[in-house]
Amino acid sequence: MLHTLAIANYRSLRDLIMPLAQLNVISGANGSGKSSLYRALRLTAEAAEGRLIAHLAQEGGFASTLWAGPEKISPAMRRGEVTIQGTIRQTTVALKLGFAGDDFSYAIDLGLPMPSLSLFCADPEIKREQIWAGQLQRDATLLLDRRGAVARTRDGRAWQVLNQHVPTYDSVFMQCADPINAPEVLQLREAMRRWRFYDHLRTDASAPARQPQIGTYTPILANDGANLAAALQTIIEIGEPETLAAAIDDAFPGSRIQIDVQQGRFSVLLWQHGLLRPLSASEFSDGTLRYLLLVAALLSPRPPELLVLNEPETSLHPDLLPALARLIAAAATRSQVIVVSHASRLVAALEREVDCNSIILQKDCGETLIAGQHHLDKPAWSWLSR
Repeated sequence: MLHTLAIANYRSLRDLIMPLAQLNVISGANGSGKSSLYRALRLTAEAAEGRLIAHLAQEGGFASTLWAGPEKISPAMRRGEVTIQGTIRQTTVALKLGFAGDDFSYAIDLGLPMPSLSLFCADPEIKREQIWAGQLQRDATLLLDRRGAVARTRDGRAWQVLNQHVPTYDSVFMQCADPINAPEVLQLREAMRRWRFYDHLRTDASAPARQPQIGTYTPILANDGANLAAALQTIIEIGEPETLAAAIDDAFPGSRIQIDVQQGRFSVLLWQHGLLRPLSASEFSDGTLRYLLLVAALLSPRPPELLVLNEPETSLHPDLLPALARLIAAAATRSQVIVVSHASRLVAALEREVDCNSIILQKDCGETLIAGQHHLDKPAWSWLSR
């Protein structure tokens, strides 16, 4: 389980250190930084897939993702007594991401590249990476330390060079996942690759989930929900069919689903009380289809270590939010769950769950802060130095 998420100089997240629990709900007003926090968490996961630099490029490039405010914000600035203006930078430009977990923790520092004739001179460089055991970062727990092109691993009390030619655009997960000399890199990489993010579940008229799809065992719902019918049938056959039926009835009393198979292609049918025939997926409302997609994601027979939902309430009628909250709470008994939401009814329902960690974001001088968090309330965290 992750206990701390740390982000520095990413969009409005100038210096955010957030505590995490088994069930987390993140809310706040429009523009408070919820989407930036979700993107930063997903960006961290991209390091394990080797797509971190490409992901930054898709967001408009490194320069556009950096904190655009002053290097330091004084109390007088926050009180409005001093005009906010730029000054000469005292530190290097850096985008920093990291997390602390039960078994391993990780941090990465990205910066501007050295001047060169390369046409890729706008790409950021990975300046430093570290992996350590447990939650606390200190010399005794450090397992891997990468500076520039050189990655070292601990060998007892000494250090050995694992790779001295790590490309500046590649993380150690892509270059140093050695099962013999660096098993912790391989183990952490595979753990991060199992994280799941859902924010692009399609419900439009052309959504793949509305069309028959070739069926095969599907313990994991696709990011766009294309394999919905197969995912639901997998839950029926090797998952928890009673829980699935209860979740459908909870949202749509008297209703049940049926998976229709025609020439190997699966499609979802919904029987509703009072109707003489089932509704096909092409007839579902956007809200009905989205709820079924979330059911398939949350009842996966292969639950992930971390499940992140970004605004799952989209297209849902407010009356469906309590049922969704119950599904999310049940999923949190099997996975660590982070929900980013602006639906007050969903947030309130999740906050009633025991040990729910409710984080409210707010903006101050353009910076995203955690409401009520003071300096001494922040989890222990030390940013990497170059």
